[in-house]
Amino acid sequence: MIDYKIFYEAPAPEEYNELRVKAGLSSKDLNASKTGLKNSILAVTLRFGEKLIGMGRIIGDGGNFYHIVDIAVDPAYQGQGLGKTIMTELTNYLDKNAPADSYVSLIADLPADQLYKKFGFDYTQPKSVGMYKRY
Repeated sequence: MIDYKIFYEAPAPEEYNELRVKAGLSSKDLNASKTGLKNSILAVTLRFGEKLIGMGRIIGDGGNFYHIVDIAVDPAYQGQGLGKTIMTELTNYLDKNAPADSYVSLIADLPADQLYKKFGFDYTQPKSVGMYKRY
């Protein structure tokens, strides 16, 4: 196990995008990233020294709706439980702060759905399906 540290702060937009791409997610506009990151309800980052090796965020309205996004671990550090650590930190926050009957959602890339199931997430089908529109 590596000696990483957990921080509760958003990464810089440049390193955010770098980790997204390394982890197989899409790159995002730097200005949009700057705005989005500062508006996070909670950001969790894992660092090995100064290097960003993992992250995850909660976004939403802070009352009724929360959405977990940006769960990413540098491929060089995958398989060491870091995704589980990030999800533990995010769900601990929600357990303490989300009001009763809040709706917490996420979009799971496969096979990450297996990790999220361990934290009590379930598929929305057949009652609903995830949808999106890109600009």
